[in-house]
Amino acid sequence: MADVIDLRDFYRTPLGQVARRMIRQALRRVWPDLGGMSLLGIGYPVPFLSVLAPETERTVALLPASLGVLAWPPDGANLATLADEGELPFADFSIDRVLLVHTLETSERAGAMLKEIWRVLAGGGRLLVIVPNRRGIWARLDRTPFGSGRPYTTSQLSQLLRDELFTPVASGAALFVPPSRSRVVLRSARAWERLGTRWFPTFGGVVIVEATKQIYAKPAAARTPQRRLVYAPAPSRM
Repeated sequence: MADVIDLRDFYRTPLGQVARRMIRQALRRVWPDLGGMSLLGIGYPVPFLSVLAPETERTVALLPASLGVLAWPPDGANLATLADEGELPFADFSIDRVLLVHTLETSERAGAMLKEIWRVLAGGGRLLVIVPNRRGIWARLDRTPFGSGRPYTTSQLSQLLRDELFTPVASGAALFVPPSRSRVVLRSARAWERLGTRWFPTFGGVVIVEATKQIYAKPAAARTPQRRLVYAPAPSRM
């Protein structure tokens, strides 16, 4: 299982930079405008938050305790924290948008985490989940973070969200470029994305599902903590 250093280092490589750009483009198609909203990223969301954060009312990156944490962004006030994924340190109905990436596929407490996201998400809020695609090439190779943990198909992820009282409203895929270090392949990433999105949508490297919470039902309560622990990172640069 990758830790925060492994993830940071991957996104600094040429392949990681291409993956970040392709996934960012997919994010922007789903969430073109987050003006005035509160945004919470859970897992390892920092490669994608920088393109979303400037327009939000506030943005927080929450990394699970099992992953570790580094300060983010590298310049300015720290917006990253470490907490138990099953005990989010936020008030009920306080978050407008939640981005979940690099955590659901490796989490041992996926149900508890989704219940906590349901709790903190506002009534009209949206959850966007990005996971490795079971049918994609990226999930079959362990030299990238997308080869770790349990991959999902769109239907499997949608069912998991329904089980935790979310309603999937949109789905898609991204990362059609092969996970190759070849410069020729990486330079053609945009072409791979166009072709894959149009002709081979089930074979992207990641599955993306957007969901809303079912406000007419309340999920079974997870263990109610006596207190919510938050661990602030030591000063560090990414």
